[in-house]
Amino acid sequence: MMVENAAVVITGFDLMKTSDGFQEFYGAVGMKTCLDPLHSVAARPTVDGAKNSPVYEAVNKESRKNFFIGMHNEFVGTRAPRAAAFCCFKPAETGGEFLIADGRAMFRDLDTDLVARLSDRSIRYSVMELPFFSWIDNLPDFLQETAMGAIRGLASAAINAKVDFSVDLLWGQGGYDNTKMLQARAPSQPAIVRHPVTGEPTWFCNVHSHSSKLRKDREAIYGAERFEDGASQINKSDMYFGDDAQISDADLEEMDRVTMKNVQFIKMSQGDVVLLDNYKCMHGRNVFDGTRKHGVAWFEGWEGEEEMVAAAKPTP
Repeated sequence: MMVENAAVVITGFDLMKTSDGFQEFYGAVGMKTCLDPLHSVAARPTVDGAKNSPVYEAVNKESRKNFFIGMHNEFVGTRAPRAAAFCCFKPAETGGEFLIADGRAMFRDLDTDLVARLSDRSIRYSVMELPFFSWIDNLPDFLQETAMGAIRGLASAAINAKVDFSVDLLWGQGGYDNTKMLQARAPSQPAIVRHPVTGEPTWFCNVHSHSSKLRKDREAIYGAERFEDGASQINKSDMYFGDDAQISDADLEEMDRVTMKNVQFIKMSQGDVVLLDNYKCMHGRNVFDGTRKHGVAWFEGWEGEEEMVAAAKPTP
């Protein structure tokens, strides 16, 4: 059912009102847990605080309540879980809906010329910004290039030793004051992929969450992003064509329009679970007020998946 429909909403059960019950549920339906895709980059907190717990905190922080989490598939570098289950342990008093959108519908609804451009040129994400180098502008001109080369080399070595995918560092300017920064960009990748079981073409592109323009546009609705601490400053993202060229505002607005056309807002209650296919279903989160406690488990697959692949009919 999950593969056919992209996501399944399970509601009305007491079992999943606790982390232990949630784990019992997804074990009973044959889901195979995997590591958090963020584990090589950062340690996502777990719901119960235990280091080896398979149930991680969703984005529940009060400091991020006015941050609309754009629609995305879960992946970091080359690491993408096959499926995920999101569980509500406590709903927010207001808002905080879990958002889903079918990537197959996204593919069908997008402007065909845009699909062609994205297919021909691929996409590339900026996954990190290091905005700490305004002091370089105060150096004598003959020293600036030498300093920038040395800093870029040291930072590149440090970052690539930490993550399990290759990144390139490019100099640029960012923020409201055009501060000199280093931007880390992941390898280029397709925006549309074939589903690993059914072979259907599906949108697998995180532009809605990663585009700095689209996030900036949402600030007019929800208020400014609270990028206040060092970690939040570093974790800013953006998206480009695979050749590092800028994507036009018109193309970004078309992707935003089609995304929001396909978004479904799921108001979850305690014990509700959304089980989703990470390759067919994007997810996000609405802004909220109050206290929100949601968790997530990631899966590398499920019992019987190999048989489903063998029985699948080819998709044109």
